[in-house]
Amino acid sequence: MLITINLRDFYPWYVTDVFLEVSEEVAAELQADRRYEKNHERIQRRYKVHSLDAEDGTEEAVAMECHSNNPEAVFKMIDNHCRLCCALNTLPKTQGRRVEARYLFGNSVQKIAITESVSLSSIKESIERGIKTMRKVF
Repeated sequence: MLITINLRDFYPWYVTDVFLEVSEEVAAELQADRRYEKNHERIQRRYKVHSLDAEDGTEEAVAMECHSNNPEAVFKMIDNHCRLCCALNTLPKTQGRRVEARYLFGNSVQKIAITESVSLSSIKESIERGIKTMRKVF
């Protein structure tokens, strides 16, 4: 049996409603993960937990990395991170995957071309077009 979920409820970078039909098992896992995350956040707030190894690219890691007495600067960095995710999300699937592989995961253009079995020039063009589109959105 399929259940319709809204990806906006599970992923903060979705700015509009995106509905998707998934199996009951997938929906149950997503709900369980959501409950786990909320519980984890509640425990961190309650015990004022601050991890020293928070280098996973999340907003909390960014905030920890740029620890500042200026909360506005930290808020601006978090806001930019969310806007960047939204801009990346507007790209077509292939372009988004290539931009993500290049700039977020640090893969070389050559490695991406080999992985996707596509010419080097088409990967470069795709990434350049993706960055150009993201600049317009951002």
